[in-house]
Amino acid sequence: MKSIFRIVSLLEGISYLLLLFIATPIKYLQDNPEYVKMLGMPHGILFMLYVVLAFMIKKEMNWDNKTLGIVLVCSIIPFGTFYVDKKYLR
Repeated sequence: MKSIFRIVSLLEGISYLLLLFIATPIKYLQDNPEYVKMLGMPHGILFMLYVVLAFMIKKEMNWDNKTLGIVLVCSIIPFGTFYVDKKYLR
């Protein structure tokens, strides 16, 4: 389960960065929402999967509620999922 969470975490982090730093500026600077439409749904699915898997892996990783909270908050901070991988999953 840990390896699946690591993969989802990586993909969620990459999709968030692409959405935030590439698709959104293109949407507003070039008036072209196509990239946001293209990346939005996969990112949303990965985000929900990340949250569900974080709750599922909590017991396996012996995380207390504070650690789980940090892992969940990191999902909404740019580069946060990469921090989670380095700090809690390796």
